Amino acid sequence: MIRVLIGGLSFRNITALAPMVRVGTLPMRLLALDYGADVVYCEELIDIKMAKCQRVVNEVLDTVDFVAPDERVMFRTCEREKDRVVFQMGTADPDRALIVAKLVEQDVAAVDVNMGCPKEYSTKGGMGAALLSDPDKIVAILQKLVSGVSIPVTCKIRILPSLEETVSLVRRIEKTGVAAVAVHGRLKEERPRHPLHLDHIQAAARAVSIPVIANGGSLDLVKTNSDIEAFRRASGASSVMLARAAMWNASVFMEGGPLPLEAVMEDYLKHAIRYNNHAFNTKYCLCQMLRDKVESPLGKQLQAAQTTQEISEAFGLQEFYQQIQDQLQVKRNSLQSCSQLEEPLVEGDVTMMAVRFERREYPPHITPKMFLLEWSRKEKLEQPLYEMVQRSEDRSFQSTVTVESKKYRSTLWEKSKKFAEQAAAVVCLRVLGVPEGRIGEEDSGLVCKRKLNGTAEEEGSKKRHVFETQQEADSAASGDSTKSQKL
Repeated sequence: MIRVLIGGLSFRNITALAPMVRVGTLPMRLLALDYGADVVYCEELIDIKMAKCQRVVNEVLDTVDFVAPDERVMFRTCEREKDRVVFQMGTADPDRALIVAKLVEQDVAAVDVNMGCPKEYSTKGGMGAALLSDPDKIVAILQKLVSGVSIPVTCKIRILPSLEETVSLVRRIEKTGVAAVAVHGRLKEERPRHPLHLDHIQAAARAVSIPVIANGGSLDLVKTNSDIEAFRRASGASSVMLARAAMWNASVFMEGGPLPLEAVMEDYLKHAIRYNNHAFNTKYCLCQMLRDKVESPLGKQLQAAQTTQEISEAFGLQEFYQQIQDQLQVKRNSLQSCSQLEEPLVEGDVTMMAVRFERREYPPHITPKMFLLEWSRKEKLEQPLYEMVQRSEDRSFQSTVTVESKKYRSTLWEKSKKFAEQAAAVVCLRVLGVPEGRIGEEDSGLVCKRKLNGTAEEEGSKKRHVFETQQEADSAASGDSTKSQKL
C-alpha cells in the first residue's frame, strides 16, 4: 500500500546536491543552498557506524552532532538546512536502517538509501550497488522505513543491464511508498568516463508516478546553470541531481552563474571555519575544486597545510578565522560559567552535577583527573577511586569518584570510560572549589610546568594517568580525515 505524505519535502521540479563521499559535509551543503540548490544530500553514512552514535546538541556551534564512541562527529547538521537536507545511509538490513532513520528523523527533511554506489567500501557489506541484485531486500528495507518514520523516504539507484529490468525495479520501488527515486544513468560497472544512458532514465520516468531524479550528467551534459533545465528535459525526469559539476563549482546552482572559482572556494572555507569542519576534509574539498590547478602556488600551499588555520592563511582569511575562533571561545566561556553556577544535587551519599567532559577545554597533556590526583596527594589523602557503570541501551558510561570517603558523579552519560571518569573528576573538583586545569585558568601550581608542557614522566599510577590523557588527546584529535571535529 502506497503511503500518502502530507506536507514535507517535495522532490518534484527540484535541483539537488547529490550525495558525495567526503564532499557532502555541512560546509558544502550550506554552500549549495547559498547558491540556489533546492535540496542537499549528505554523504553516504554506513548504518552500523551511525547506529552507535549519540545525538548531541552542540551549543557552541549551534549544530546537532551525531557522535561516535571514539568522539568522531559522523554527521553534523544545523537549523538552516533542517527542512532541505536528506540523510543518505548505506544499509543492507531493514531493522538497522530503521534504527538509524529514527535516530536522525527529527533533524533532517528525508532519509535516502544508497543503492547505487559501486565502490568496495559500500558493496562489500551488501550495500550500495550490491542491493541491485537483490530486489526483495530493496523492498524490505524501503517498506520498513516508509512505515517506520514520519519523514519522506527515497532511494538512489543505478540502471540495470536492460530497459525492462530498470523499469521493473523502479515500479517495485514505487509500490513501497517512497517519495522519489534518483536514477544514475550508468551501470554499476561503469564510471564517469562512460556515456550516460538517457534512455533508461526516460523509461523510468515514464513508468512511475513518483518523481524521478536524473543523475550522472556532470561530465557531458551539465556545465552551467542553463544546462540543468536542458538535462531535465532530455532525461524526462521531474528533477535533477548534480554531483561533480557541483563539487567543481557549486555556483552552478546559481541563475546567472557561475562565480569565479576563487570566490566559491572562499565562501566554502568560511562555512568550514564557522562550523569547525575537519581540516583534512576541508582540504580535500578545496583540492577537488582546484582540479588541474592543484599544482599551482595556491594548490601547493593548500596541500602543505595541516590545520584549518594554515588553510585560512593560504586563502588570506586569517582575520576571519581568528574572528570566528574568538566568537566561539566567548560562547564556550559563557557555557562553562553557566555550568559552574549550577547547584550540586545530593542523592544519598553521592554529590552530582550535569557536567560533560570536553577535551578541547584542556591543554593536550592535562586533565581534571590529573589535577584531582595532585590535589589529593597535596592534601595527603588516598588516591581517588573510580567506579564505572555502563547503560545497556546505548552502551554509554557513568563514573563515580570517591575522594575522602565522599562520592561525586556527573548526571550525564559519556561515550567512553575515560571521558566518564574525567567528568566525575570535574564534578568533584568544582564542588571542592579546586582548579581543574582548563585552558585560560590561572595557574594553581598543582601541576608543575614540566608536566603542563607534557614532558614529565610520572611513576606508578600517576604515570598511567598521563598515558591515559595522551590516549584521549590522540583519540579526540585523530579520527577519519573525512569527518568533522567535535567541539
